[in-house]
Amino acid sequence: MEREPYRIIVVEDHASTAEALQKFLTTIGYKVYIAPDIASARALAKAIEFDVLLSDLRLPDGTGWDLMEELSATKPVRGIAISGHNTDTDIERSRKVGFLDHIAKPLVAEELTAAIERAITKPRQAAAGH
Repeated sequence: MEREPYRIIVVEDHASTAEALQKFLTTIGYKVYIAPDIASARALAKAIEFDVLLSDLRLPDGTGWDLMEELSATKPVRGIAISGHNTDTDIERSRKVGFLDHIAKPLVAEELTAAIERAITKPRQAAAGH
């Protein structure tokens, strides 16, 4: 019996990047949902069960850090930050809010797929504060 594909919410405001990610991740077997901003990601996260949150950090209506904190406050979330901002401070903040990985843009396919596989195989952490 074949398993259902893992579901990934990709939060990315740059349309061509989101489209490329969706095409790539779908081709390798994931079910991908695209959210161009935090409001859309929030709605998706409430509407569907998902396995991984892949989020840009600088978004038009807030940050991926804020989104990760908000979502993980109510349920366990496996998250991967993607960003063109990769200072030690950025990476530390990503880890502090619960992202499992922080990947620099431009993304490298092998690095991204390895991070997703690590996230999927990692047991879900309890929601923050619970």
